[in-house]
Amino acid sequence: MSSTGNFVIAQGGGPTPVINASLYGAVQRALAGLAPHSRVWGAQQGILGVLRGQYADLRGLSPAHWNAIVHSPGAALGSCRKMLTAEEAQAAVEALREHGVRYFFYIGGNDSMDTALKMHQAADALGYALACGGIPKTIDNDLPVTDHCPGFGSAARFIAQAARDLGMDVGSLPTPVSILEVMGRNAGWLTAATLLARQHDGDAPHLIYVPERPLARQRFLDDVQTAFDRYGWAVAAVSEGAVDEQGRNWGLCRAQGATDGFGHPLPGDVATNLAELVTRELGLRARSEKPGLLGRASMALCSPVDHCEAEAAGAFAVDWALKGHSGFMTAIRRLSQSPYEVGYEAVPLDRVANQTRVLPGEFLSEQGNGIRDGYREYVLPLIGGPLAQYARISATASAD
Repeated sequence: MSSTGNFVIAQGGGPTPVINASLYGAVQRALAGLAPHSRVWGAQQGILGVLRGQYADLRGLSPAHWNAIVHSPGAALGSCRKMLTAEEAQAAVEALREHGVRYFFYIGGNDSMDTALKMHQAADALGYALACGGIPKTIDNDLPVTDHCPGFGSAARFIAQAARDLGMDVGSLPTPVSILEVMGRNAGWLTAATLLARQHDGDAPHLIYVPERPLARQRFLDDVQTAFDRYGWAVAAVSEGAVDEQGRNWGLCRAQGATDGFGHPLPGDVATNLAELVTRELGLRARSEKPGLLGRASMALCSPVDHCEAEAAGAFAVDWALKGHSGFMTAIRRLSQSPYEVGYEAVPLDRVANQTRVLPGEFLSEQGNGIRDGYREYVLPLIGGPLAQYARISATASAD
């Protein structure tokens, strides 16, 4: 495929602290590999920008502007949640053809990889030589065929530090019970990262619940009572995707039947519902905490490892497309645990799109209220260094 065609990149789905690092890595590699007269555009608001013909010229941005962009949260080009139909994919490819675009990249998660796949299939059906590549991004860490996803390491660092800080606060009053709700619709990778908050025996969170195991009502109440009886207070971390024995989400949905742009049910306030249950059934005062979008917007706790890998994933995708490939996503391979080292490879989009990788059973406790220590080894290199360390003052003697 000629390197003289024009180039378009877009960002889809929920942002992460490092989504703009992937944008930067891809664009810089395109600027180096394409002919000087090739246009390098960013579609605004994801695939909607392609359909509407709304582009930003990325060739003219200064190094200082790029430096600011890669250290900014949110999606610099704007994003969207749009389920692309086959007809819309063909219309989008035709629009790119009109502008002489030969390279198209989408940065995103499960549903965004579906968009990239549909663009690849539509180009094939139309007989148009368009290299389509996916660049992974999701704090949920639930894309298959990759060791982990850019965005996850930073979010894991944030939620682990938040759980540690919350535990220090709650344990010092103490508030009897606190429920920390963590993002993650179908997989508990991020909720499991609260395991890193524990420095000593008895540290929060005392209980961790992920969507991979149903959260039975009575078992939850028994777990909370047991933790409270042992420590005098209790903190539970629970995924927003937690379900009961019948598979019903524990949250209070914002509107009955409400869904996002891809048709996924909108998660509600799981922690609020569970805190109310504890107060009503156990007679213990309970608070609910929900960092929500802060977990994917915090640049202050961005993992430097995550940032570096996100940029490299973007650069690899463009390199692979310039070699004549299409219909792929960049995947990260863990080459070594100690010292930590990764490599990058291309995997077919049809092995990734609309697929979900859940926590494997080897990381889940038999009781269903915790995470095994083996998970710590997996996630620790991704957060980019140790969390803040804290201390307490313990009583050593009584006054006369």
